[in-house]
Amino acid sequence: MNRTFIDENFLLESETAVNLYKAAENESIFDYHCHLSPAQIAENKSFTDLTEVWLSADHYKWRMMRAMGIEEEFITGNADNYEKYLAWARTIENLIGNPLYHWTHLELQRYFGIYQPLTEKSAPSIWEKANALLQTPQLSVKGIFEKFKVYAAGTTDDPADSLEHHRAISEGTAPVGKIAAKIIPTFRPDRALNITSENFCGYMNELSETSGITIKKTDDVIAALEKRLDFFISLGCLSSDHCFEYAPYVIASDARIEKTFKKAMTGKKVSQQEADTYKTKMLILLADLYAGRNIVMQIHLSVIRNVNPKIYSRAGDNAGIDAVNDRFLSGNLASLLGSMKLPKTILYSLNPKDYYPLATVIGGFQNAGIRGKMQLGSAWWFCDHKDGMEEHLRVYANLGMLPVFIGMLTDSRSFLSYPRHEYFRRILCNLVGKWVENGEYPRDMEKLEKIVKDISFNNARNYFSSGFCR
Repeated sequence: MNRTFIDENFLLESETAVNLYKAAENESIFDYHCHLSPAQIAENKSFTDLTEVWLSADHYKWRMMRAMGIEEEFITGNADNYEKYLAWARTIENLIGNPLYHWTHLELQRYFGIYQPLTEKSAPSIWEKANALLQTPQLSVKGIFEKFKVYAAGTTDDPADSLEHHRAISEGTAPVGKIAAKIIPTFRPDRALNITSENFCGYMNELSETSGITIKKTDDVIAALEKRLDFFISLGCLSSDHCFEYAPYVIASDARIEKTFKKAMTGKKVSQQEADTYKTKMLILLADLYAGRNIVMQIHLSVIRNVNPKIYSRAGDNAGIDAVNDRFLSGNLASLLGSMKLPKTILYSLNPKDYYPLATVIGGFQNAGIRGKMQLGSAWWFCDHKDGMEEHLRVYANLGMLPVFIGMLTDSRSFLSYPRHEYFRRILCNLVGKWVENGEYPRDMEKLEKIVKDISFNNARNYFSSGFCR
């Protein structure tokens, strides 16, 4: 059967899938984990052109542009914005089968009403039309949130951050004014745990100054983080976030950990095992703080950062040079979770080989009274394509309970990323539709519609149940 490119039934292969998507498509969006800029939200930023909003911080696109052989000057360098855009147009033509091809064209359709494929030939006219629309209030940050029915967005924030933009947004004193979307700070203390970092001592000084607590030992670090966590909660924080190459778990005496901490604070090199003793202690103590405050704990695993030193020296972090880690995961993770007073927890892995181990570990820590307390986090980063999302959903269904899944997140720095929720919902509805069409589940449309609507929005709203989400 011939289909029109990204038509109304895009990715929907059965009548059941089409009907399910009709039920899910208008649900609000709870983007509980993203990297949007609170400053840009507060100022209600309007974007100058497609390059600024599309390419200025999108390492997904940068990776593909390098694969195309584009010079770095046109990726993270100082080339003219239009020249960078043309380089992207040359690249996108070659991304058949890549999710970026779908996302790019969904964004052109949903934001700009442009149904023409982006090619080097069509690029000039698309540039003109899109840039004109970017100057309208409907495509300012506030307009985008309203257009896509964004219920809430969880930004990613360091404990030492003043959260001045969050405060201004919540008080309605920011230029954005009153905004329907709830902009939530997320507590991400990675820099406080990364004891092998060259700037660890400098960060401890920063955290000390911000918290008002003199940091001389590990208990002081926890006290400072606790104080900052409570400040975050006062501005609506609902979750924390941690990112690791692997799950650290090395138990040591407090005396040994203090010795390691003092080494780091005096600028001496700390071994990986020593670092893991510190991280283990800190994570266990932080989990206790989260549990006592009904704060969701998110842990992102299996990442290797900045594998290309030449590009890193030029472009820095988040430049599209990270990779999937393939270390063993489940043994340490199970021991770590077993040592915690566990809050609600979402575990993500960048490596799909970890889905089965993670799903089974999670199953051992579910808890009466909390529906879906332990979550196998959404297919993330290198996995958030059609095959990756389907695989994740199948594993969730095979080893857990899919109707309690809290659904999609953007994990994005771009305000043009909200069609990824549509992409996910179409994939979800198509997969569920296949099971029904195949006779694997009854054609109970009331029940089925509730499942896809809950996964699309309701489960996330209910899961992050403290604060405003009651």
